[in-house]
Amino acid sequence: MIKQKIIFKDLGLMDYKSAWDYQEKLLQENVQKKSLGYNHESGVIGNRLPAPDSIITTQHYLLFTEHPPVYTLGKSGKKENVLLDDDELKEKDIQFFNTNRGGDITFHGPGQVVGYPILDLEKFCTDIGKYLRNLEEVIILTMAEYGLKGERSPGETGVWIEPGLPGRERKICAIGVRCSRWITMHGFAFNVNTDLAYFNHIIPCGIMNKQVTSLEKELEKKISMEEVKEKLKMNFEEVFNAELIG
Repeated sequence: MIKQKIIFKDLGLMDYKSAWDYQEKLLQENVQKKSLGYNHESGVIGNRLPAPDSIITTQHYLLFTEHPPVYTLGKSGKKENVLLDDDELKEKDIQFFNTNRGGDITFHGPGQVVGYPILDLEKFCTDIGKYLRNLEEVIILTMAEYGLKGERSPGETGVWIEPGLPGRERKICAIGVRCSRWITMHGFAFNVNTDLAYFNHIIPCGIMNKQVTSLEKELEKKISMEEVKEKLKMNFEEVFNAELIG
């Protein structure tokens, strides 16, 4: 199977709305390319073969970023899972957005690697469930490099530690995506050196009585963000049989 090429960009610290708008731009560009009727397998546009230099095809991206403190609510989420009112959010300098991704409420902030894959799943596998499991696998493989066992919790998207031990289960990575014509956006939020106190003001992912954790908390030391990003990139290439470029 041919490795897909994915353009990688580290956006650094970027406010949530700007990153969302950028993702939406890349998604819509890909959707527009699909509307031209290009068949990736046959190379046919409509009923004619294109000239070699005129082939229009979708482009994959993987974006990494960190956000200033922000709570984001998925389209199936409930605002009451935010335990602060608008005045309290403003006082604590935390932004809030209703989003078009799946999932419920989560937090993004400094010390967290947020990954936004903009992929054409028709070039991978047209199965959203498998795509979510693959994102989880990228995180699980990365955690294993730090001696931590990341696991899935049945019926709950994301990556957990000790999900089967009541009172001990703790989430280390939230995942929520949107897909339009098999083009993805949004993605994962992996807690590395995240200030976990922010999670005290929400019911994370709408799940009661479960903890949130980070690499720093589990390993009891600060972790290099750049090191984590490099491990995530390598594991993303492995899981998705892809090559990151750029």
